[in-house]
Amino acid sequence: MNTCLGNQIYYVGVNDKEIDLFEGQYIVPNGISYNSYVIVDNKTAVMDTVDVHKANEWLSHLKQVLGHKKPDYLVVSHMEPDHAGSIDLFLKQYPSVQIVTNQKAIQMLGQFFPHLDLTNKIITVTQGDTLSLGEHKLMFILAPMVHWPEVMVTYEETEKILFSADGFGKFGALDTEEEWDCEARRYYINIVGKYGQAVQTLLKKASALDIQKIFPLHGPMLTDNLAYYLHKYDIWSSYQPEDKGIFIAYTSIYGNTQKAVFKLRDLLLEKGETTVVVSDLARSDMAECVEDAFRYNRLVLACPTYDGGLFPYMSQFIARLKSKNFQNRTVGFIENGSWAPLAGQLMVKEMSALKNMRLIEHVVTIQSALKEQDIVSLSKLADDLLFYNR
Repeated sequence: MNTCLGNQIYYVGVNDKEIDLFEGQYIVPNGISYNSYVIVDNKTAVMDTVDVHKANEWLSHLKQVLGHKKPDYLVVSHMEPDHAGSIDLFLKQYPSVQIVTNQKAIQMLGQFFPHLDLTNKIITVTQGDTLSLGEHKLMFILAPMVHWPEVMVTYEETEKILFSADGFGKFGALDTEEEWDCEARRYYINIVGKYGQAVQTLLKKASALDIQKIFPLHGPMLTDNLAYYLHKYDIWSSYQPEDKGIFIAYTSIYGNTQKAVFKLRDLLLEKGETTVVVSDLARSDMAECVEDAFRYNRLVLACPTYDGGLFPYMSQFIARLKSKNFQNRTVGFIENGSWAPLAGQLMVKEMSALKNMRLIEHVVTIQSALKEQDIVSLSKLADDLLFYNR
């Protein structure tokens, strides 16, 4: 697949629909794209490579664009193997090319490809450096920890394109027809979400540029309504809720905690709440559950006590929230236990360690099975959740 994206700028990336887990953990039912671009000018630049498993297809796309022309530069914006995995094969094909990247990436090049001789093959750039290709001019912007320390983005000044590395990326192959938000949100929260401050720094740098197009390393090229995508990234990277609503994440061993959760959902809807999303952590995509926790302004955790602690899926879920810097939310709790309910206090302890959390003091305790008096307690929790709808 090669597509002209502008004045002598081509897409030469590939779709991967054979992958089962992205980064060894995230399900991608519609696959993923590894994006690579070529700028043909007096000097020709290739913008990143692809995962080594798709190297032959990518090299074929390159050949279709370049013909007998040899590229002058390979710009390496990110050393993660899904983008840099084919560098050695590319250099075998085009041994005269020079690699344009930053100092931290150079160190990683040696780590990933210890047998490559890069003598006189490196052009080291830093913040604000430029490279003229002729009509096109590239400016390099360092973006450390979005989401690795060596990341940089590239601004093409003539057509005002931001080659954004993993920023503004999305799960799903390019031939997948689906709304951008859902899989872009799941991608951002789970891949880049921990590094919100670094993303905020990059957004401030980008605000000084006249950006007309955004070309990420995963997902579709963004060519219109850029303010929409920039606004979404501002919300996500500042850890603010995107929507008003309640996400209820639960675990249930024999179905009793589940019954309490469904009753709370019904009470919330009866009392006027418009958005209540419920997920069984044992049967749902954990990454999507993390996404939903970040999306909504209120969260309910419901869990039975298990071996004197939390049921494993709840422990895993909370650990993921903590690892992604979850913050700025209102949280309610439901616990269950037959002889020594401890899940409530354990969940409160875990969540109280996070930033700017409002933890609802009223914890609903179910002893084995849901009873009439528990419905009163659930109704009180519903009232508290509605009160804090801001």
